[in-house]
Parts: sequence; C-alpha cells; structure tokens
Amino acid sequence: MASQPHPMLVRGFLLAAAYNIFGMLIFSQGFSNTLLAQQDPAVFSWLGPASIVLWGVAYGTVARNYLAVPCLCLLFFIEKMIYVFTWLSWLLRHGHTLADLMAQSPTTALFFAVYGAGDLLFGLMFLWAARAGWQAK
Repeated sequence: MASQPHPMLVRGFLLAAAYNIFGMLIFSQGFSNTLLAQQDPAVFSWLGPASIVLWGVAYGTVARNYLAVPCLCLLFFIEKMIYVFTWLSWLLRHGHTLADLMAQSPTTALFFAVYGAGDLLFGLMFLWAARAGWQAK
C-alpha cells in the first residue's frame, strides 16, 4: 500500500502557497509598491515579487503529491533558506531603519520585519516533507 500524504503537511503546503501568493500581492500592493524595491532592489525588484508568487503556485500544485517529489521539496527548502539568509542580512544591515520605514509605510516595514520568519517555518516544513517523501519510497 502506498503512503498517504499527511494532512497537516498538505495544509502546510497550501498555507505556504497562500503565504507567498496573497502575502506578496498584499505587501507589494498588487506589484505597485516601489518601496519594496527601494529597500532591497536585489530581491524585490518587479521580478522578485512575481517569482515569489510563482513559487507559491508551485507549492500549491504539489500539496497533495509531495511524497512523489522529495527532491522538489528539498529545492523548496533551499529556496526558503535563501530568503531567510537575505532577510537576516537585510535586518543586520538595515534593521535600524525600520522605525523610519514604519513612519513612511507601515505595511512595508511590517513586511521587512517578519517575512523571513515565515520563510524559516515553511522551509523547515518542506524539509520534513522531503524526508517523508524519501522514507515513503
């Protein structure tokens, strides 16, 4: 009998999809928030938010089939850890500007204050899913 996907992981994949898709659409204000790119142009130019939405779509498409694609789940983990690293780097270099950013745009300041924490949690979930996929084979 084939292993069945764990319902909590399926929900986690769908939540990760929503986090990326709706989170980016909200915080980028429908891709019109130029302040994101001003704060971190290497990550949040127009291409960055669009790519983040596409990653979210990818998470959602494999939610019920993650056991069959453990290498893809590992890729999702690596991708999330890259965002965690860039977030921590940004905080170390620019965290002192969050109060000024909050006065200018509370939404953008909130985004930069917290986005990597969610990426860390989802990244660890993707690692768990990759392990589950390898164990199921």
